[in-house]
Amino acid sequence: MSLAALRTPDGEAALAAAASLAGGDPLAAAAALRSRGVPPDLAAAALTQTTLRRQAVTKFGPDAAGMFFTRAGLEQATRAVVARRRAERLVAAGVRSLADLGCGIGADALAAARAGIRVVGVERDEATAEVAAANGAGLFSVVHGDATTFDVSGFDAVFCDPARRATGGRRVFDPAAYSPPWDFVEGLAARVPRLAVKVAPGFDHDRVPAGAETELVSVDREVVEATLWCGALASVPRRATVLRGGVAGTLTGSGAAAAPVGPVDDYLYDPDGAVVRAGLVAEFASLVSGRLGDPTIAYVWAPSAVATGFARCFRVTDVLPFSLKRLRAELRSREVGTVEILKRGSAIDPAAFRRDLRLSGRESTSLLLTRVAGAQVAVLAQPVAL
Repeated sequence: MSLAALRTPDGEAALAAAASLAGGDPLAAAAALRSRGVPPDLAAAALTQTTLRRQAVTKFGPDAAGMFFTRAGLEQATRAVVARRRAERLVAAGVRSLADLGCGIGADALAAARAGIRVVGVERDEATAEVAAANGAGLFSVVHGDATTFDVSGFDAVFCDPARRATGGRRVFDPAAYSPPWDFVEGLAARVPRLAVKVAPGFDHDRVPAGAETELVSVDREVVEATLWCGALASVPRRATVLRGGVAGTLTGSGAAAAPVGPVDDYLYDPDGAVVRAGLVAEFASLVSGRLGDPTIAYVWAPSAVATGFARCFRVTDVLPFSLKRLRAELRSREVGTVEILKRGSAIDPAAFRRDLRLSGRESTSLLLTRVAGAQVAVLAQPVAL
C-alpha cells in the first residue's frame, strides 16, 4: 500500500479510525477497521502509521500526529529539539539555502525550512523520499535520487546525515558502508564551503575532517548524536550542547587540556555524557573549581555546589573503601532502603549489586562506585538541586 493511498480522503479516514483504536490489541484493531469497510491493505497501512506516530511523539511531540514515517526513518530521524537547534545555528551563520543529502523522512529539512531556509532534500530510497515529500509539503522539496551525484553548487550550505542501517535494519558501524559512504562525505568537506554532518555519538574522532568542529548533543541527559561542522561553520574544536527541559547550554574548548588531580572534597559532580564524550571534562572542572580524584575517571570533586546544567551535583557524606559487607552494614545502620547506584570505573552490575545489598529501610541515598587514586571506593552522597 503506497503512502499516496493514506493521503486520500479514504486514507485520512482510515488513519483517524486507527488512531481511535491505538493502544489495544493489533489484531482486534485490524478487525475493527475491516468491519468499518476499510480494505485490508489500507487498514494495515493506517495501523502501521498510527503505531509509528505514537512512537515518534518522544522525538517530535505533537507534530508526530500529522507526520508520516518509515520504521528505519524514524529510528535515525533527528529529534525535533535538536534539529531546531541546528537550524538556528545555520541561520545565525547566514545560511539561506541548504541541500540536505540523505534527508530521510525530512526531520532536519523540516526544522531548517521552518527557520526560513530554502531546503531541497535528496533521498535515495524511493519510499523514504515519498514520506519526506509528504512531511515537507509546502515547506521544502524532495528529490528522489543519489546524493553523490546531486549538484550542490547553488546552495549556501550542505547538510548530510548518512544512513547507518543496511537492508533489513541491521546497524552499520563501518563508515565505508554508510549511505552515502564516508569517502564521499570527506570529499564534500573539501569542496563545499559550509558543511554539517550528523554522525553517531561514538564516531571515531580520527575520521573527523581536518579543521572541523565536533559537537556532542545530549537531550535530558541522554547523548543522542554528534554534528561535525566543517569549513566556515566551524568555530571551536569541541562543543558539548546540553538540552534539558527545552533549555540549551553549551560548553566549548579544545579537548586538549588535562583536569587537575587531587584529593576528594565535599561535593562530587557527574558531568553530562555530552561533556565527557566531547572531551571537555577539564573545561567543566574549571567552571566549578574542581579536580579529578583519579586521572582516568570523569567524576569531578569540588569544595562547593555551583549551579550548572552540565552535570549532576552530589553532597558527599562518606567515601568508603569498596566492600560489599561494610557497605551493607553502613547503609543498614542509616536505615537506607532506596539507593540510586551510579558508577564510573567500576565493573559492578548495579542491578545485581542492589540485590546483594538487601536493604529495607525508610531512607534513601545515592551510591557512586568509582576509583580514587586507583583504589576502588564507594561514595555515599545526596543529590543537590541546582
